[in-house]
Amino acid sequence: MGKSLVPPPSGGGDHIEPVDLKAALEERYLAYALSTIMHRALPDVRDGLKPVHRRIMHAMRLLRLNPDQGFAKCARIVGEVMGKFHPHGDQSIYDALVRLAQDFAVRYPLVDGQGNFGNIDGDNAAAMRYTEARMTEVATALLEGITEDAVDFRPTYNEEDEEPVVLPGAFPNILANGSSGIAVGMATSIPPHNAAELCAAALHLIDNPDASIDELMTSPDQWAEIEERAKSDPKALLECRVRGPDFPTGGTIVDGWSSLVEAYSTGRGGFRLRAKWRQEDQGRGTWHIVVTEIPYQVQKSKLIEKVAELLLARKLPLLEDVRDESAEDIRLVLVPKSRTVDPGLMMESIFKLTELETRFPLNMNVLSRGKVPNVLSLKSVLSEWLEHRKDVLVRRSRHRLGEIERRLEILGGLLVAYLNIDEVIRIIREEDDPKQVMMARWSLTDTQVEAILNMRLRALRKLEEIEIRKEHDALSAEKKQIEALLGSVARQWKTIRWEVGETLKKYGPTTDLGRRRTDFADAPDHDVADIHHAMIEKEPITVVVSEKGWLRAMKGHLADFSALTFKEGDSLKLAFPAQTTDKILVFTTGGKFYTIGADRLPGGRGHGEPIRIIVDMENDQDIVTAFVHDPKRKLLLASHAGNGFIVPEGEVVANTRKGKQVMNVKSPDEASHCATLSGDHLAIVGENRKMLVFPLSEIPEMTRGKGVRLQKYKDGGVSDLRTFAIAEGLSWQDSAERTFTRNREELAEWFGARASAGRIAPKGFPRTGKFG
Repeated sequence: MGKSLVPPPSGGGDHIEPVDLKAALEERYLAYALSTIMHRALPDVRDGLKPVHRRIMHAMRLLRLNPDQGFAKCARIVGEVMGKFHPHGDQSIYDALVRLAQDFAVRYPLVDGQGNFGNIDGDNAAAMRYTEARMTEVATALLEGITEDAVDFRPTYNEEDEEPVVLPGAFPNILANGSSGIAVGMATSIPPHNAAELCAAALHLIDNPDASIDELMTSPDQWAEIEERAKSDPKALLECRVRGPDFPTGGTIVDGWSSLVEAYSTGRGGFRLRAKWRQEDQGRGTWHIVVTEIPYQVQKSKLIEKVAELLLARKLPLLEDVRDESAEDIRLVLVPKSRTVDPGLMMESIFKLTELETRFPLNMNVLSRGKVPNVLSLKSVLSEWLEHRKDVLVRRSRHRLGEIERRLEILGGLLVAYLNIDEVIRIIREEDDPKQVMMARWSLTDTQVEAILNMRLRALRKLEEIEIRKEHDALSAEKKQIEALLGSVARQWKTIRWEVGETLKKYGPTTDLGRRRTDFADAPDHDVADIHHAMIEKEPITVVVSEKGWLRAMKGHLADFSALTFKEGDSLKLAFPAQTTDKILVFTTGGKFYTIGADRLPGGRGHGEPIRIIVDMENDQDIVTAFVHDPKRKLLLASHAGNGFIVPEGEVVANTRKGKQVMNVKSPDEASHCATLSGDHLAIVGENRKMLVFPLSEIPEMTRGKGVRLQKYKDGGVSDLRTFAIAEGLSWQDSAERTFTRNREELAEWFGARASAGRIAPKGFPRTGKFG
């Protein structure tokens, strides 16, 4: 008999309980989300570390890997972290350790690595069994006071050991080294900053708790003034507060001051970061560009690959070649096509297409007070760090006070022993329970008697009494100071101010590690059209438009269109010469203009592509005309019913596939004519063969609308129109291609007011009703 598919009865011994799937999934997913947010992805605002980094630091302290000690194998550190504190894979721990040692990834490295720790090209570090590490000065600053009850400890995952909940953090690590991570439903992205600037801002915040974000930052004008003063007094540089991010790989930030202030006020924003470059003269008028710093977190090898790909795809027509001449420092050489190329324009085109310019997002989403995920402003982050420093100071002071009181108690007992030394010796020699006898005789505590009994015989000389009295006095004085500190918030802030000031001096702008690497500049003011042209190779083409709306671009300027082939039932509508750098404007019967880059048109092989694939054009519309965009011109638009207006050509360019509605037409009317404005008069012919001539000044100039009545019809609509200069006369061609011209006097009877009916066209006017 086959296996039963019926579930066992509820009374069975398998303990199956029915659970609502939705509730179970919600509960489990919430638990996972909270775990990711709290214990993996978001840093703590107080020490700027995620749990894995904190555990690495704690393990290295336990292994005594101080900056003045020897190195230890990374495999040993990883094993310690994984075995005691971090129940995850060894590779994730090693990757975190490696990153903390990379000076191109971390602004102030927490790990001093020995061996191959990877490079800016994106190469991986050597295996952990080959590399060695120890802590840096910055790491010891983060751990300072951890043995003095500065922070809380919690049981590790197996409850065999303890780990710190947060580090004391005497260094503003959250902003100095930044952080990035993706949790569930939230992410964080904090760029690195200059520690000296952060400390200067923190000092200002201690003195002025109500300071605004502007006051915690140094604007370009203030920086110029500080620089000027620093020429005679280098200490003036210590006054510089936060100017913006300071990336380990340098580069230039090209954002306006107002956008920086806005980002730091809200905790959200972004920074445009560019590579640093200079022009090097090669003699005889030739030159090339040398890139010396690339944006943060960009792999150099991938960057060069991308530039090379764009070169092959002919997307960078101003660039001839790219070479990597880097050694210890970065040196990318960009060779221009010719000496006449504008270097600024060439770089703008490369910035547009490659990672030589990146945008680094700012999202200061951190664990506020170590518990609540929150997006904080610059002021809030600094305030929480300073509050944490105050907590640490109070806890360390209380711990020290406890130690002093215990020591003073012991010293008091030792003094009693010295004053009654012979009696003490007698009691120890003769009494069965000397401890109890001494406690009863001199009212000593258990701790004091234990200290006396554990005293060495050599300590019985007279000198020790003097030493004990000196130590007693010194400790009593220190106890008084600590009690005064604990009793006064003002004194606590004064002490914190001194501590932050010491950090500022240690990582000041004149030190190698503290010197600012990222500078600021205004983005070069190049015309967008020029940059667009610089990214397209300029080649002559002929744009071909078919009656059914198929577009293509033939190479070169064709004189003869008879060889062009079309799909069955289709034929040539219009063709015109252009360059690949041009914009093509297409005007449709719905009154919309579409803009298509000539470089985006399909090639001349085959029949091209229908316009509806290239832009979002409605099915019930057709192409009226297409032409090369010239922003200096003006256009005359007219509908079939005889309405029209003048529009500057610069106003009709569409930035999206949806096009730009310029002429408003309602069915059954439709847009039918688009003429380039020339001269001062308009000649318009209706389908009724009546012609009207009037000055262009009677037609309004608009950017959008229905327009005004140009000519009046009983039935039918516009057949053709032409703008001309009255001084030169009106010309047209007949079917035999003979040209007729009528001067002002000969046209006198067709002159009339705008919106008149006009008169039957002059003799010799083509039967087609078109000017030809």
